Amino acid sequence: MKRTLLLLVTFLLSHALFSQKTVEAFNSEKLKEIREITIITPDNYESNKDKKYPLLLVLDGEYLTNPFYGVFSYGAYWDDLPEVIIVAINQNKNNEREYDTSYDEGGLPNEKGAKFFEFIGAELLPYVEKKYRVAPFRMIAGLDTTAGFLNFFLYKDNPIFNAYISLSPEFAPEMENRIPERLAAIQKPIFYYQATSDGDLKKIQTKMKTLDEKAKAVTNSNLKYRFDEFKGLSHYSLVTFAIPNAAYHIFDGYQPISTVEFQEKIAKLPTGHTQYLIDKYTNLEKKLGYKPTIRLNDFKAIEAAILKNKNYEELLTLSDVAKKNYPKSMISEYEKGLYYENTNDNKKAYKAYMSAFNLEPIGDLTKDGMLERADAVKSR
Repeated sequence: MKRTLLLLVTFLLSHALFSQKTVEAFNSEKLKEIREITIITPDNYESNKDKKYPLLLVLDGEYLTNPFYGVFSYGAYWDDLPEVIIVAINQNKNNEREYDTSYDEGGLPNEKGAKFFEFIGAELLPYVEKKYRVAPFRMIAGLDTTAGFLNFFLYKDNPIFNAYISLSPEFAPEMENRIPERLAAIQKPIFYYQATSDGDLKKIQTKMKTLDEKAKAVTNSNLKYRFDEFKGLSHYSLVTFAIPNAAYHIFDGYQPISTVEFQEKIAKLPTGHTQYLIDKYTNLEKKLGYKPTIRLNDFKAIEAAILKNKNYEELLTLSDVAKKNYPKSMISEYEKGLYYENTNDNKKAYKAYMSAFNLEPIGDLTKDGMLERADAVKSR
């Protein structure tokens, strides 16, 4: 156990050396005060000048930032989760959270709560998205009071957030009824996650379970909903269990093609292997609002399935997809070379491999490897 904790601490410390963490004093016109925010960019943010990243807005930043950062950093290291830009609002130095989340008897933000709502949507998000390369996919997370407050963004006809992580929320009046109504009506993909535990406050549990029953009855195809009730955990300890579940709920399907997926789905297809790859990333784009570059390992998995089933024509389609995703690398010409080699057109295979030689290496595809393949088909 000590060794596991040491490895995790070492991992987080080593990543902290490369991630850029900035603490800013944000002068808000809406709030008429200066608020402290923390912005954490991914490890490779500076080296990937063209890449955009999903945005995670964390309320109660003093104690929720690190657990969210740890989960997303670890997941991104293994390419199980995308890299994200984390923006955290600190709300606990002078008990700001209580004023930030105020609402009236009708269950709507009022006074400081209404101003804080506008601060997020009209000031903070535009500022971050102007200064940083943010993808059009926004998440928001909070605990108890702030978890209840984040639901107010769902009340809008076109919510500014795509995903909601509500950890043991304290709801405003009628919120457990209004949220399911909004989830049923929203016309764009929405991810909603809420969590409690058997050791949580009873008043919280009751309203959450009411929401859960109604949310599960919603038939909106745009909604992806999950509710977790943990056993043996307290109001606070459930956070560390819920965050990974929330992250993988939102980014389900983002993970690389696994051995199980390959064996049970892809390899068994008689045809359409390249289309499977296209559909996987098209569906991901529809859900998340941005399209990740297709992983090299996923190309290799589809290539293996094509060769196994001898559907060589699909290698040409795979080549076209590779060119769109890696226009400067040799993978597109390499796939063409495989097609011609397996259809016994050695002259064209030689030409394709030599064309690949003149492009950038990628993964295990090297210039020496292309020369070896070219020489092999030339001698036949």
